[in-house]
Amino acid sequence: MTDKPSDDSSISDEDWEKFVQDAEQASTSAPKEPSARARMVTERLRQQEAKGELPAGWRTGPAWQEMNGRAARRRRLWAVLGVSLAVAVAVVAIRPSLIPGDPFGTSGEAEAVGASPLPAESAAPTAPPSAAADTPTRARPFVGSPAQRWAAGADAIEVPKAEAVGGVSAARIETALRLTKEFLVASNLDRDVLYGTEPKKALEVVDPLQKEYLAELRAGLRKPTVENDPKWTFTRFDPDEVELVGAEVKVRGRTTVEPDKGEKGRALIRADYTFVYPLAKKDGGQEVARTIVRRAIEVHVMDPVRFQVTEGRIWVTDVGSEIGNDACRAGDGFIRPKFEADLYASPEPSGAVVDPYDRSRSLEGADEECGTVSRT
Repeated sequence: MTDKPSDDSSISDEDWEKFVQDAEQASTSAPKEPSARARMVTERLRQQEAKGELPAGWRTGPAWQEMNGRAARRRRLWAVLGVSLAVAVAVVAIRPSLIPGDPFGTSGEAEAVGASPLPAESAAPTAPPSAAADTPTRARPFVGSPAQRWAAGADAIEVPKAEAVGGVSAARIETALRLTKEFLVASNLDRDVLYGTEPKKALEVVDPLQKEYLAELRAGLRKPTVENDPKWTFTRFDPDEVELVGAEVKVRGRTTVEPDKGEKGRALIRADYTFVYPLAKKDGGQEVARTIVRRAIEVHVMDPVRFQVTEGRIWVTDVGSEIGNDACRAGDGFIRPKFEADLYASPEPSGAVVDPYDRSRSLEGADEECGTVSRT
């Protein structure tokens, strides 16, 4: 017998009785018990709860490489999903429409399929996007994800109108904004780069006077190491293991320009974007796993009268990254998304649970532990 919610619930006695009857009828065609994997995860989480532990899930890489005296934040999030919640509300997960009035708002998510994209992000979010439960497929790789209504591709990276800032001319700001976008596109959306080729276009827009930074990037691309892994700057997947599903990569974020408070004749461009990649195993499997990559880059735009710079290039000072759904290891140059079969072959994570879609969080203060994403 299913217990009715508390008295302050908005569901009437008649509606609740109908719900119970429908649920009992639905159970004849629904699974009688959770899958073996679900039972394993539930037992594992139960034991963690009994010990007072949180599920773990994200990882930050080594503390930002030094770039012109500044440090870069890197965070990696492991993919252990919220199976315990699915088991706890098994009947609702099977047929959420059974609950009168759709209190979980599932119908709104269904209506979102085919809905127009959200407007561009004009300011920093103050809360994570709402959740929606559904399973991605090759036909609908973004279903159940906030990214379903995000814009896609390079057009989703909108730069502000250029104005003179901090003693730097509007024309120079406009050029730097264009090149910053080119760097983001070449690093995170170029199909060849996503499949592991050298990000030549991205490297070409960086000021050649940043010799040490460029040398380090190229060294990591030639021979990745734990300390110098190119995936913390460039999104790269192993083409022998996974393939991108569909033609779209979803993107959301914003670019801002402000004067550099520490120096006259210098402006600061901040670009903070989240990219969502639907992936499937190269063997043709039907399971789709999403990897969520957030890049926060800083570019200095300088007055050539006061500073030595190269025309038509940008000076990159920070590249901060967070990777959601990546194996808890580094040093091979690739992001390696986790699929269901991989979950129990992975090392134990440790650390806090993180929502990779929550753009209201700052990447400041990220540590190097491996933990769990709350969703992908």
